[in-house]
Amino acid sequence: MTTFPETLRSLRLEAGLTLKQLAAHVQYDRTSVHSFETGRRTAPFEMAAQADEALGANGRLVEVWTREDAKRREEAASHQVRAAALAMSRDLTAMADLDIAELQEGVAATAVDYLASPPGPMLERTHAMRAEACERLRSGHHRKADRADLYVTAGRLSGVLSYALLDLGDPEQAMAHAVAAGQCAEYAGDTELAAWVAGTRSLIARFQGDYGQAMEYIQDGYQWVGSGHGTGEARLRCGEAQCLANLGDSRAANAALDGAELARERIRREDSLGGLFGFSRAKQSYYAGSSLIWLDGGHDAERAAREASEAIEMWRTGPEADRSLDDERLAHVYLATARVQLDDVEGAADAIRPVLSLPVEEQISWIVKRMDRLAGMLSAPRYAGNRTAAEAVAAINALAA
Repeated sequence: MTTFPETLRSLRLEAGLTLKQLAAHVQYDRTSVHSFETGRRTAPFEMAAQADEALGANGRLVEVWTREDAKRREEAASHQVRAAALAMSRDLTAMADLDIAELQEGVAATAVDYLASPPGPMLERTHAMRAEACERLRSGHHRKADRADLYVTAGRLSGVLSYALLDLGDPEQAMAHAVAAGQCAEYAGDTELAAWVAGTRSLIARFQGDYGQAMEYIQDGYQWVGSGHGTGEARLRCGEAQCLANLGDSRAANAALDGAELARERIRREDSLGGLFGFSRAKQSYYAGSSLIWLDGGHDAERAAREASEAIEMWRTGPEADRSLDDERLAHVYLATARVQLDDVEGAADAIRPVLSLPVEEQISWIVKRMDRLAGMLSAPRYAGNRTAAEAVAAINALAA
């Protein structure tokens, strides 16, 4: 039976509309419509009704949506009963006698696995673990000495959920999970997690284009970093550089990146958890490249290209557990962007080649947004008649479609 995403895509193609054109009809942005078509997000009824009218579906799209909504409600009700029954069984088996080591090991594994996994499956896995942590906190099924650790565990899992929702293109829900993570950090008195949350809230604000708010989160985060205590300061300074670059301040952005280098040199104690909660040297170079591409080219573009190239090489040759596939792919986009700013169209086309072969489920929201910008740059009048630029734009548009 044809699903709603399949029906939506089929009807759009039959109508000869692009994602952007349909988005204008249904009052959603292109990224959201793309997520509805791929099934990454469930379309609201209002969107289904508007799309039905825009595509001349005569109620067909609404019918499919209604059928699937009924199924979702049925599954949710079943899940609620099963969850309640499971909670009662856990009460009866005296979970207070259990420690939380196994749950903590699951968090550590999830933080590493997230770097190489699509956000959808990680969302389900993380939600299930956090439900267990929350159940223990709510019911008191834990030793008193474990309470702070349980809050840290719940906070880190909320942080993973925040990243997953942002990668799926939902900054509002991502921020809600980040706020919960910060609350858990406060309850536990964990400054390392608090600094990480501040950086993540800034990241979400940057995704939304609110660089003033993003900078406020960064400044708030500095109170939680201790000299030489993990990579928190380096991560925050790189986030500051991204804000400053988007605000057009080249000198201050480069100074913030230099400050991140100094912060890394001062590290005397490693992060307590790696993976998503660490900030590798490759990630730092990646941040530098992703910052400077928002300036006017020249020396900034040269440094951006150099840093993005170094990030790609470090991920390619470094430990597999440290390899962040989504960031590595984005680094290719940032490298291509810097090369266009340097008028190296051939080099830009070469840089994005690995990204152009991605299946749709691996095209996270960041990739879609940044590739759109790159296509716009390559479509500039100065590249009219440039065959390589035209082919690259066509390939990017085909990927988006």
